[in-house]
Amino acid sequence: MSTQSHQNLSLADSKQLSTQQKVASGIGILGLFILVLALFNVNFPNRGLVLASALGLIATGAIWFANNAYLSKSKGIKNDGVWFKSISSRGLTGWITGIVLTSFYIVLYFKPVWLGMGIDGAKNTGLIALFDPLSKLLSGNPASQWFVYGTLYTLAILIFGYKFILKYRHNKYEQLRTASVMFFQLAFAFLIPEFMARLNSDSFSLPYYDLKNIWPLNYYNFEQYRVDDFISAGDVGLGLLIFGLVSIFVITPILTYKYGKRWYCSWVCGCGGLAETAGDAFRHLSDKSTFAWKVERWVVHSVLVFVVLMTTAVVYSYLGDDSSQYWLTKNVFLYSVAGLLTVVFAGVLFFKRQELAKDAKLGAIGYFVIIITLIAMHQFGMRLFYFEAETLRSSYGFLIGSIFSGVIGTGFYPIFGNRVWCRFGCPMAAILGFQQRLFSKFRITTNGGQCISCGNCSTYCEMGIDVRAYAQKGENIVRSSCVGCGVCSAVCPRGVLKLENDSMKGRINSQSVLLGNDVDLMDLLNQK
Repeated sequence: MSTQSHQNLSLADSKQLSTQQKVASGIGILGLFILVLALFNVNFPNRGLVLASALGLIATGAIWFANNAYLSKSKGIKNDGVWFKSISSRGLTGWITGIVLTSFYIVLYFKPVWLGMGIDGAKNTGLIALFDPLSKLLSGNPASQWFVYGTLYTLAILIFGYKFILKYRHNKYEQLRTASVMFFQLAFAFLIPEFMARLNSDSFSLPYYDLKNIWPLNYYNFEQYRVDDFISAGDVGLGLLIFGLVSIFVITPILTYKYGKRWYCSWVCGCGGLAETAGDAFRHLSDKSTFAWKVERWVVHSVLVFVVLMTTAVVYSYLGDDSSQYWLTKNVFLYSVAGLLTVVFAGVLFFKRQELAKDAKLGAIGYFVIIITLIAMHQFGMRLFYFEAETLRSSYGFLIGSIFSGVIGTGFYPIFGNRVWCRFGCPMAAILGFQQRLFSKFRITTNGGQCISCGNCSTYCEMGIDVRAYAQKGENIVRSSCVGCGVCSAVCPRGVLKLENDSMKGRINSQSVLLGNDVDLMDLLNQK
């Protein structure tokens, strides 16, 4: 009889690692150790072979571990024991992991020379030099810190995506969307931009372009040097520039109308892809409090306002006043931006004021005050922006693009959950959430009569939504922040939650149905 004491009050006991899992972990750690040796300038004779060995060991260890952890069990919910593991319950291992990740991001963004980045034409050394053979194979150029990061980022999504597919193999939706983010990261974010760089020559140069990144995520896309690069690349470059504009004003609204923001945040986006795969073990750490929700709304929309003003200032700064030279003058651009935003806010205030209530009024009033002030300053010849456009851009790039999305957004996975950036900082998520809340067909329907209030759905909602509160009332879940990952439905033991694309009618049903005798069920059925 075993006398081992379990400090675990859960019926789903958290077991120790099996022998195979320990061996697999050792193999993966050996691969990481090779990268650490390169970081400390160990000079390997055959870098290509060593790099392939290191990445191969990491992938082999992770895949072997995942196979043993999940294929030996039956299909179904596999989130047992997460609050009893140090790494996933803000324990010592979790804090150490967070500190290591955060330190890596700080060095990556601000001290790439510590990784071996060659400065002023010098050859790469250390870790970055180890990746030179792979970079030259793909693009013909030496590696940079961003190539190293992109390679490791892609590898993480692929191997942890495989683990996620095994974990949720009872749910086809989870398998499909995970395969989707793995594909988009590997092809669109990693391989295609490298292949595009390989096509460059002295007479023809394509700008580096991640085809799945849409403004405002690629907030630099409309800076003068980028626009010049697009135009100098001829028809291909012009096509990429037009594609970027069409993505903002046509593709994004249409897809969000049909499928909700999940088409991007859970199926395409690289940030979401890393959060869903490598960050899956930390999804339950997302703060579900009302205070966190209020902070989220103010912060994420403040970031959106910041990026709109910054982009407007950048484009405005390099336009001229002479319409005879080019039709797009400062006047035309400023009034076009004002007109577009006026149409959007006026439409929301008129058609959706009941759904948004005070938010619509405050947003519209704030917008009109800002836009009228800017136009008045422009007309009276005053300085339109008190800060230089480049200062705004660099400030945004440092505070939001680097510190928030990188250092905090990913480094703090083990502390604040896996969607910190998506919840509090991503301006793309704010735009898509705005569209989803107002005119999308997507909703998560609930069957309150089947809910047993187990709380799985709320616990594992990475966006901090109290899903159970909706389920208990039988109320549709229509939230701006919901990324449609579907994990709430996947972990529900009763099949209460269902992701749907349906008509707009009855989508927001604040009059909740608690019991069948509260409503004429036949009449309700006929209305469906």
